[in-house]
Amino acid sequence: MTDFPRGDLKGKEQGLLSDQIRNALADEITAGAFAAGAALDEQDLADRFGASRTPVREALRQLAANGLVKMRPRRGVVVARMTPERIMDMFETCAEIEAMCVRLATYRITPIERSRLMELHDSSRALVAAKDVDGYDAFNTQFHEAIYAATHNGFMAEQAISVRARLKAFRRAQLRHASRVERSREEHDSIMTSIAQGDGEEAARRMRAHMMNAAGAIGAYIAEHASEF
Repeated sequence: MTDFPRGDLKGKEQGLLSDQIRNALADEITAGAFAAGAALDEQDLADRFGASRTPVREALRQLAANGLVKMRPRRGVVVARMTPERIMDMFETCAEIEAMCVRLATYRITPIERSRLMELHDSSRALVAAKDVDGYDAFNTQFHEAIYAATHNGFMAEQAISVRARLKAFRRAQLRHASRVERSREEHDSIMTSIAQGDGEEAARRMRAHMMNAAGAIGAYIAEHASEF
């Protein structure tokens, strides 16, 4: 499990700490460190992370919003049951939404938006070279959300962001499997080629494959780490 420096943080730093705690717990839950139904005690977690209960409570709230834990009134927080079938269903749904977004974005993206997307994609080269999974995860969110914005369909973008949020922990965890970060960038590169060629159908096909490859990576990641706990 992730070690954290002792000591409480306040204000803006406390907000950052809640994100760190959320990411650490999300990584552990997706890797199988906590069994479904396991109780997560606020005070125990606060002691472990060297924090007050406030950032822990916020981290648990975010995990609940992503479907990784359940908050039961007067009965505490427990790890939600997420079967491989359920995870695959979620990725399949996300793949179709992402495919719709990139198809529409290919036809509607403005020159400025295309330039920004290219800059984002180019920036990921250094993250891959440095094997910076956390940095690549942050970039990955920006990249996909830039595509949503390029649809110029606010409702579609909202739905894509909502579904992506439910899969955030799993999309983050799959980047830790083998050379997934390198392959992810290669897949982005092929998507960018289709966008540049104005081929929305091919961009959609490649995006769908990109998402299903991510689903395969999370399945392999979970299987590899199951024996560790």
